[in-house]
Amino acid sequence: TNGPAISTENLQQRLDEVLVATYEKRHLSLQEHAAWQILHGVLAYQQAFLVDNRGERISAIEHVLNGGQMKGWTTQIVVDSETGQRGLRALLEPGSNTGQGHADQWLAVFAQCGLEPTQPIKIEDEVLTMNDFVAQVQWDVPRNLEREYSWTLIGLTTYLPTDAEWTASDGQTWSIERLVEIEAEQDLASSACGGTHRLIGMAMALNLHLEHGGRVNGVWGRADALIQAAIKNAQQYQNPDGSFSTRYFE
Repeated sequence: TNGPAISTENLQQRLDEVLVATYEKRHLSLQEHAAWQILHGVLAYQQAFLVDNRGERISAIEHVLNGGQMKGWTTQIVVDSETGQRGLRALLEPGSNTGQGHADQWLAVFAQCGLEPTQPIKIEDEVLTMNDFVAQVQWDVPRNLEREYSWTLIGLTTYLPTDAEWTASDGQTWSIERLVEIEAEQDLASSACGGTHRLIGMAMALNLHLEHGGRVNGVWGRADALIQAAIKNAQQYQNPDGSFSTRYFE
């Protein structure tokens, strides 16, 4: 880096201190805060992340799984008219600062909590599963008019192999590779949070692909080149004190 050297041990200690202090001292409340804030906390601490609920400290993710209310956790049960198959759809609320701001963001959060595919999710008086959540996202990929599949990749690659293919609501064949290809074509600078979300989606998919013996060629080669270039640029443009601006890669 361009900043002062810091040992791995010291960096880990600093990160641990931040994580402990935030967990112990920064408490969110179901009555005061919304899913946008709470589920970002879940990303760091997963099922262990606690929120206040009228004086009681409870697991935020278990609260939702058990049918608890949370402002911004807005869902819809979708029933296939032909098969009767039920799916779980998390509704978009872009710009609300309370609900899901990007396609499949809530699936990505839940997927990073180590939930089994058969994990029950209570929605009002009905019980669905993570499998139903994943299947609905697969069906709905053509509805993503922004072509922003960052969170879709995180969620789907948690439960599907990277060579997975399926037929979506537009009648076309979609696949993990197709989602990676679309993401790799996008401009990082004009993407959410400077392109960091696109990069983590591709990186998580690529890591899984390699873990299962995949090769870095074709779509995967383009994704890897983009990721490596972003790492190089982030280091090149790092501030002298070691920090980063919000324009990480340019």
